[in-house]
Amino acid sequence: MQRLRITHLTEYTFSTQVTLNPHRLLLRPREGHDVRIESSKLEISPAYTIKWQRDVFDNSLAIISFQERSNKLTIASEVIIQHYAPAPYDFMLEGYAVNLPFTYALDEQIDLASFQRPVFPADRVAIHAWLQRMDLQCSQTFALLVKLNQTISQKFRYQAREEAGVQSPAETLSMGSGSCRDYATLFIEACRHMGLASRFVSGYLHAPSTEAGNATTHAWVEIYLPGTGWKGFDPTSGEVTGNRHIAVAVARDSETVPPVSGSFIGHDTARMRVNVQVTLLT
Repeated sequence: MQRLRITHLTEYTFSTQVTLNPHRLLLRPREGHDVRIESSKLEISPAYTIKWQRDVFDNSLAIISFQERSNKLTIASEVIIQHYAPAPYDFMLEGYAVNLPFTYALDEQIDLASFQRPVFPADRVAIHAWLQRMDLQCSQTFALLVKLNQTISQKFRYQAREEAGVQSPAETLSMGSGSCRDYATLFIEACRHMGLASRFVSGYLHAPSTEAGNATTHAWVEIYLPGTGWKGFDPTSGEVTGNRHIAVAVARDSETVPPVSGSFIGHDTARMRVNVQVTLLT
């Protein structure tokens, strides 16, 4: 077990006062047998009311309604967690899922169907051609996923992007570069092309860069593998996820789970500052 402190500051400034519409926050890590929240603190300005709920994917969602106009919005989260993640390779697949292709068990097919459906169906030809060029001479499910994960990490050029949204898989393939969320989107759509149930994960990464602060949130992928459940792959680092990864939200579509989302009314543009720090505690 390890203890981690996660601080996440999001700040918007405006040149004049604006009316802030309700905002949605996805900042609280997903708890379970591997993650326990020890303490949490959320500081928001201007004055607000908060309503917590669970979304359709059981993510912990906060709806913030503001009570006054302001020229600045500050959202500061601090969470201390206990992380009990098992060793990444300590698992065993069901016999029928060891090799590709395979069919999910009948009682799971309805629940998994939406995670097998592509978000970018028009990119199917480009993805198929890319997978063919990769020459994945391996029928073992997990080995193929590890190779795909590492290929994206090694063959593409990482490029941080501040723009909202994601590149389509075809755009990432064409440019040979992308951000963590672009890599995750390409990985997901490639896996769905092979019939695997896949979902997008937004969260935090513990690394030397995040220890120093001035970092951002991270994105990776989970694939449903019978025998072990949702297994994480990080195509940015090429890793199978473990105790360095802290999931906050999962979704079928990467566009639906930004950490902070909302709008305002006013004749102005927002200037945004984000600072994420993930620190290992003794």
